[in-house]
Amino acid sequence: MITDLTNNSQLSYIAVEGVIGAGKTSVATRLSERLNAKLILENFEDNPFLEKFYLRPDDYAFRTQMFFLLERYTQLQELHQKDLFQNYIVSDYIFEKDKIFAYLNLSDDELKIYEHVVQGLDKNVVAPDLVIYLQSSVERLMSNIRKRQREIEKEISEGYIDNLNDAYNYFFSRYKASKVMIVNSDDADFVNSSDDFENLVNEIFKTDSSAVKYYNPSLRKTAE
Repeated sequence: MITDLTNNSQLSYIAVEGVIGAGKTSVATRLSERLNAKLILENFEDNPFLEKFYLRPDDYAFRTQMFFLLERYTQLQELHQKDLFQNYIVSDYIFEKDKIFAYLNLSDDELKIYEHVVQGLDKNVVAPDLVIYLQSSVERLMSNIRKRQREIEKEISEGYIDNLNDAYNYFFSRYKASKVMIVNSDDADFVNSSDDFENLVNEIFKTDSSAVKYYNPSLRKTAE
């Protein structure tokens, strides 16, 4: 069933999140097309330190992190400008996710500098109405990373993804800034399966007052 979204104003800003390889950019892109939404994508390829970080994390973590922090902040300032021709905004990240990587990768001294900078930026960033967290297993994440064969990601280790996955799960178990929809995406294909995608859209726009809700597509398929 295709949901009628023409009169829904409660979710004007939706962010899609997940660990590297979760498919957040693909889902955000398809969702923006479905909603005729303004799309904001993270420009990770613009970071000149990222590939060096994967090779030598201790040497390049701070520079990589600060570049991402300031670029994300600058990009999200676009949200203060209302687009009269589009009712929705969809992004493939939230500003707060920057802290996940910072606390995972930076030393104590580097974190002091990072926290000093980020405190002055947080208050100027608009929070989403809903964050869709694509929760995946490490096996699925590593499989997706290998399949897309990005040169910049070739040095990513399973151990790093495992630690990052734990950090994301911890972060979203305590995230309070927006409503959160946690999606078990291991057994779903939201990009290539129209049924999986439309079921996700239907779930997103269900009337629900809870701060956190869970969606497991495999349970829906079993019920059907």
